[in-house]
Formats: sequence, structure tokens, C-alpha cells
Amino acid sequence: MRSGIPGLPTPHPLIDQLPSVYLEQDFLQRFLAALDDVLAPVLLSIDNLPAHLDPRSAPDDFLDWLAQWVAVDPHEDSPPELRRAAVRGAVTRHARRGTAGGLAEALRLETGTEPEIVESGGTAWSTRPHTALPGQDRPWVTIRIRAAGDGGAGGGGAGSGGPGAGRLDRVRLEELIGAEVPAHVGFTLELL
Repeated sequence: MRSGIPGLPTPHPLIDQLPSVYLEQDFLQRFLAALDDVLAPVLLSIDNLPAHLDPRSAPDDFLDWLAQWVAVDPHEDSPPELRRAAVRGAVTRHARRGTAGGLAEALRLETGTEPEIVESGGTAWSTRPHTALPGQDRPWVTIRIRAAGDGGAGGGGAGSGGPGAGRLDRVRLEELIGAEVPAHVGFTLELL
């Protein structure tokens, strides 16, 4: 909850809005100064509304509110820069949700490493009838994630040393994967 900040100057003093005949009255000056102290945070928040709506510059408590607007739930223990990145890219990620690329991006953001994703499905084109279908009957995704710095697929490059570097939380990753893959698709998570 936003509250008054002692000594915060108002950008628009109320006394300046009055006709000059009232400027000499001491009581009115003190009364309006008290109102200025109360209204200053409100006026400054309105003046800075574009900065509050931008995930890169929003205050931390307002960032949590922005996250609700774009339907993301970054974990409270995540570093601030990770939470800001999750909110900033949420709308774009929602468009790719349920795809291998969307899953990879969500895991990359969470772990800081590049996941290996293998799907059970496939596509094919043939001019002959009764051609065997590619893939497997059961929809399934296998996800392999290496801890950053292992020298594997995620060790090195721009993603190394990210927020999930070194230690991967299986329960947290399974929750994320369960939310990202389509409901009818099962998955296997392998932490390497």
C-alpha cells in the first residue's frame, strides 16, 4: 500500500491555484500545505504512471500487481530481474504456450539453461495411401535439463550463471512444465 512520504514536495501546490487575495492568510496556507503532503504521493504516482506500468521500472509491489494483469505467477524467491523478465515477456509467451518453443522459453527463463525437448509426435507427407504415421500413439514430451556449468547443453553461453544456475528444484520445474504442456500430453523430466 502506498502512503505519504515525509517531506515529499508536491508538483502542484494547492496554494498556487488560489486567487492572490487568499495568499496572505496564514491558516489557509497551513491547511493547504497539509493537503499537499497528503496529495503529493497521489499526484506523483499519476505523473509517473507510464513508469509504473513498465515492468522494467515498476516498484516491486506494483510489479506483483502487473504480474496478475498478464497472468504470470513468478515465485516470490526469484531474483527481481527474473520476476521483471517474466512479466515483460508474458504476453509473447502466452501466444506460444503449449508449443515446444514456448516450453523451452519458459524453462530457459526459470533455469537459465537450454533444455533438450523430445516430442513423441511427428508430421509426414506422402503421395501414397496407407503410409505409416510418424511418432508414437501416446502424446508425450521428454525434457532434459542440465544444471548450468555442467559443460552440457546449458553450460556456457548467455544462459549460464542464470537464476537457476547450479541447483534445480524438481517440484518447481514439474509445476512449470505441467502448466505449459497441453493437458492431454504427459511428460518426463530428467535432471542431468
